[in-house]
Amino acid sequence: MENLYSLPKLPYKYDALAPYISEDQLTLHHTKHHQAYVTGANAIIEKCSKARKEKADFDIKATAKELSFHIGGNRLHGLFWENLAPAGAGGGGLPAGSLASAIDAGFGDFDRFKKEFSTAATGVEGSGWAALSYCKETGRLLIMQIEKHNLNVFPGYPILMVLDVWEHAYYLDYRNDRGKFVEAFWSIVNWDSIGKRLAAVRH
Repeated sequence: MENLYSLPKLPYKYDALAPYISEDQLTLHHTKHHQAYVTGANAIIEKCSKARKEKADFDIKATAKELSFHIGGNRLHGLFWENLAPAGAGGGGLPAGSLASAIDAGFGDFDRFKKEFSTAATGVEGSGWAALSYCKETGRLLIMQIEKHNLNVFPGYPILMVLDVWEHAYYLDYRNDRGKFVEAFWSIVNWDSIGKRLAAVRH
């Protein structure tokens, strides 16, 4: 039996992030869109395994590109769910401790970081993500603007925080107003989870 990907359970209920993300929006995003990337990645892995067993050829270039897309979608969504928490119950507010210090060192202060990250998110061309990453070589926090799930990613840089700005992440709640969704995101950011991820990659 193949070791395959599976859809992770959310660390909160589907209605827990309202009013910033509605129950309908979160349910659709998790059970349909994230599930689609899990299903897509598993299908490709199984197709490759079958071809290898049968010693059959397949299009390596196209397959690798498609697998990168689905694995990226699965991984980034998994991070996104962990980055969120109900407002007032772990979500929102300001970062603290070493994470706050790293943000101040890298961006000057939190307001500057928030502005740059929000601009990266709203400015993604088409579908994609804003991401906060960490460079182990320099000890710096860096913002990535990821297109789709797999373009413009800094290779080998651990990702600490992501914001999904595909329309499927917000359309039911905000229609085409991506900027309004990005602003809402700051009310449900799970800084504790992000801070723990930073601490882990520094060791």
